[in-house]
Amino acid sequence: MKAMVIEKYGKNVPLLMTERPTPNIGEYDVLVEIYAASLNPIDFKIKEGKAKFLLTYKMPLILGNDFSGVVVKAGSRVSAFKPGDEVYGRPRKDRIGTLAEYIAIHEEDISLKPRNLTFEEAASIPLVGLTTYQAFSDILNLQKGQKILIHAGSGGVGTFAIQLAKLMGAYVATTASDKGYDLVKSLGADLIINYKKENFEEHLTGYDAVFDTLGGQVLEKSFQVLKPNGKIVSISGLPNARFGKEAKLGWMKTAILSIVSRKITALEKKTRTSYHFLFMKPSGAQLKIIKEFMEENRIKPVIDKEFTFKDAGLALQYLESGSAKGKVVVQIKPSLTQ
Repeated sequence: MKAMVIEKYGKNVPLLMTERPTPNIGEYDVLVEIYAASLNPIDFKIKEGKAKFLLTYKMPLILGNDFSGVVVKAGSRVSAFKPGDEVYGRPRKDRIGTLAEYIAIHEEDISLKPRNLTFEEAASIPLVGLTTYQAFSDILNLQKGQKILIHAGSGGVGTFAIQLAKLMGAYVATTASDKGYDLVKSLGADLIINYKKENFEEHLTGYDAVFDTLGGQVLEKSFQVLKPNGKIVSISGLPNARFGKEAKLGWMKTAILSIVSRKITALEKKTRTSYHFLFMKPSGAQLKIIKEFMEENRIKPVIDKEFTFKDAGLALQYLESGSAKGKVVVQIKPSLTQ
């Protein structure tokens, strides 16, 4: 099969189109012919070696973390899927590789694709959908009437997060530039802070939750907008000792995380809030819930740009440039029948 691989870590390392063996499947796996994949910041972080503390891979490595496609073979003990099923999903961290013509994936990590979406639209959803759903439902326990700040509302995660927060009945503030204003407004944002002209921490106060997608100083300033007992979930900040224990990273890595995140821990204590680093887990069951939201048109996919398979390297560069509004999708096998 054709696949896009890297042969070593590095910012300027190219994505190479190569021939790789079609993966074998286990008894609980399905083999999926991939029609489309979408790219996410974790892809260029993996490529550049910035995720090695949490994720280690052998080279050559096929990149890509979410996809849609058609089941072509099912393992002997698979009960939920059969050849011909249109599915979408996010593979486990040790089984990534969606920039390829085929992937072997555990049946628990996929769902039937939303019927009303194209393969490209469906491929844009799994990672951002699961990340947001787990942040809002599993950690924040976001309730109707609560106030949440979502950073970078016009980004891949942000565009989904605004819609899910509104679906859950929350009041949503978000940050965006002039270029992203109309988009986040159309998705339901109640208050929009132009981060190029305004400091969000000077305008917002008494919030129940913050969903941070940027990290750094933006994360640190976000503590100022929370009320006591408020919560921050970050997908770009530093993992802390709490995460190390929950992820069972061992005492040494947990101790290291405790040291490097001590500034965040101090801010937690000072503001009487709590900070959670989220490393999303695959879940076919949650993808099924998201599928229902999509089929009911309560959440819509937001795609900025689509690239051909051979231009996956350009797609990754475009994503890393930070100019994308919504998701960047790679067509692996464009379908003529949708």
